[in-house]
This record gives sequence, structure tokens and C-alpha cells, in this order.
Amino acid sequence: MNGRPNKRRNAMTRSVRSFLLCAALGVSAHVLAQDQPVGVPPQAQEPEIPHVPAIGEVRGVLTPRGDLVVEPWLQFSNSQVNRFTFLGVEILDTFLIGLLEAQDVDRDVLGLGLDLRYGLTDRLEIAAKLPWISRRDERSATIPQVGDDVVISQKLSGDGLGDVELSLHYQLNRGSGPNGPFYVGNLRYKSTTGEGPFDIAYNDAGVEQEVPTGSGFHALETSITMLYVSDPAVLFGNLGYLYNLPEDVDRNIGSTDEVILIGRVEPGDAIRTSLGMSVALNPRMSMSLGYKHDFISPTRTEINGAGFKSSSLDVGSLLLGVSHGITPRTSVQVNLEVGVTADAPDVTLTLRVPMGISRGK
Repeated sequence: MNGRPNKRRNAMTRSVRSFLLCAALGVSAHVLAQDQPVGVPPQAQEPEIPHVPAIGEVRGVLTPRGDLVVEPWLQFSNSQVNRFTFLGVEILDTFLIGLLEAQDVDRDVLGLGLDLRYGLTDRLEIAAKLPWISRRDERSATIPQVGDDVVISQKLSGDGLGDVELSLHYQLNRGSGPNGPFYVGNLRYKSTTGEGPFDIAYNDAGVEQEVPTGSGFHALETSITMLYVSDPAVLFGNLGYLYNLPEDVDRNIGSTDEVILIGRVEPGDAIRTSLGMSVALNPRMSMSLGYKHDFISPTRTEINGAGFKSSSLDVGSLLLGVSHGITPRTSVQVNLEVGVTADAPDVTLTLRVPMGISRGK
């Protein structure tokens, strides 16, 4: 009598773990459970690395050797920035000499693309990201106290290929026992295939006439991901460092009379962190909750021979996600990011459809 409930609980535990493992490939856990050998002691089985299915940026499972995952995605992001800036000198808290400027920036970014992941070995995976970006910016600035208020407005757009990315993911360990954590090392390279901020067109006054679709700088990112199984949930954490390679731009912006020479630019590096958990609701559906934060150091720019430094940025977002398996090899993932700091986009919504292609099929 006592053995039957334990067997049911063990079967449910195996089903939940199988789902978390294969959700990225779109494989339903109840299908894999039918293929598991009967009578194999739990300690004799190879520990399986779990997966965080509903948060695409957190890589938690490796594609099996010889398998391919094709993942089309669609993403929409909106940012609205309202700032009240004082342009002048502050003598005392109540005594200002200068102008006041009110800025309003509304930015929409639509991205679509294709992610590819291929298992070189059972512990090493190579991946590529091919994005296409469409941006729409609407900017307005109001400068009061100069006769009638001066209002400057501008609408800009940009469409084209984004920055292509290549990455490697390696499983560092096999887990310390059935409840031990897993560690995955990640290395990512971001190219400059998109149009950068110094590649776009400017008018004679040095004002940009379009918006870029890429960063304009090569970048390398290294990170480590930790995953810990606590049935029916998987806890995850990620810590990484993004290094943007400096570049000598050496470009003149503006007319010949009032030219602006952009010299060496050193984009700010970033320390990136994220943490959260993914919970299996049933063998076909899971939900994830997390938080990510990027600490971005100041950017240093040489303009007309003089050095300038921007302020640092804190970009924090709350992560929500749902993943549902629709076929044994395909799933649908919806991710929502809500900005919680002033420098973060207000909202980012992403739809992903990973489709697994097994070797020999």
C-alpha cells in the first residue's frame, strides 16, 4: 500500500524534469516519459540538465549532439522618456541662470529574426542570431522663457539588418547528485552588420536624419548560468560581463563651416545579472518569473579633440514568461519584460516558436 503512492510521485517528478529539459526543443514531457526504461534505479541514470523555457535570454539546456533547433521570433519594444533638464548654472538651490528644457522621446522598435542552435556534442552547442530591425523615434523638446516657448520636434525612422550574433554554450558539470546545481558557460560575439550611430546620415547642423539599427561596435560577452532543480520548479541565475571594443571613428559631422569631428569612441562595458525561477504547471505548460539588471559604465567620446564622458546607466527589467508545447517537437513561448528603472525600455514583448529537428529526421 505504501509503495504505490511513492511510485506515482516518482513518475510525476520524472515527467516534470523531462518537460523542463526539452521545452526549448518543443518536446512534450509525457511523450519522452513513455520511452524511459522501466526498472532502472534513479542513481544509475545520467543527471539531466534542466531548462528555463519561458525566458529566452537565459540559456539552460544544450541541444543534443547532431540536433538542430530553428527558432523564429518577433519582438516589440516601446520606450517613453520624459525629462526636465536645466541648461545653465545653478548658483543656489533657488537661484538659476540659464534655460529649462523639457524633452519627450517616444521610441518603438520592431524586431523579427531567426535563431539557430546546433549540438556539436552533448555538452557543447553553437548558436546564431539573425535579426532584422525597424525603429521609429518621435522626439520633441520645449525650451521656455525665450519669448514664446520654443518647440523642436523630429520624427526619425530606420529599417534594416541588425547586428548578427554568434555564441557557444558549454555544460561545465554533470550535476552533483540528483539535486545538485548545473553550470553552463556562455561566450557570445556581436558583430556590426547593422547600421551604427556613426554610419547614418546627418544634416549640415549635425542633427541625425535617421536612427541606427545596430550598435556600431564589436562586442564580446562571457557569462555563466547556474540552474538548480527544486521540483516542480527550476531556479536559475546568470552573471556575465559585456565588453564593447573601442574604435577610432574619425568622421566629420555637419557642414564644412561648423564641422564636428568624432574621434575615438569607447563604449561603456556592462555587468549583466539575472535570476528567477521556472515552474511546470502541467506536462505541456510552464511559467517563469525573473529579474535582470545591467550596470553599464560611461561611454567616452573624443569630439573635436576634447574628451567627453556620459553618465552610467542602470537597466533593470521584470521578466514574465509562458511556454506551451503544441506538438512533440514545437512549442510557443511568450516573454514580457517590464522596465523598472528609468533607463530601461518601458515594455518589451517577445514571441518565440522553437522547433526541434532531430538527427536522422
